[in-house]
Amino acid sequence: MAAPMLTIDDVENARSRADANEERIWQELEQIVDPEFPVSIVDMGLIYGVSLSNGSAHILMTFTAMGCPCMDMMLSDIREQIQHLPFVDTVMIDIVWDPPWTRARLSEKAIEQLKIWGVTT
Repeated sequence: MAAPMLTIDDVENARSRADANEERIWQELEQIVDPEFPVSIVDMGLIYGVSLSNGSAHILMTFTAMGCPCMDMMLSDIREQIQHLPFVDTVMIDIVWDPPWTRARLSEKAIEQLKIWGVTT
């Protein structure tokens, strides 16, 4: 199945449309830290969307680069973190490259955390 085409508006407003269980998934994703930077994958702007249907959690995400060496590790961390939720039976992750990730996706929290680590944004 091809990943859906997304607009910047879709990505920027994805969390605002979440129901209670989808919000819980977002909260769990906030616990996963990017292995290269001390910032959650949500604050990095890597999560483009979350949906839940009939026990199946569907996550749309991207990476900072197509050659990201931590892809498999992050995908495994996501599955492990979400699978334990009582309302989730399966976790599906679609990787999307459009719209591409840019530094503009960083949250204010991420920018502050990166500054502490000496990373300019």
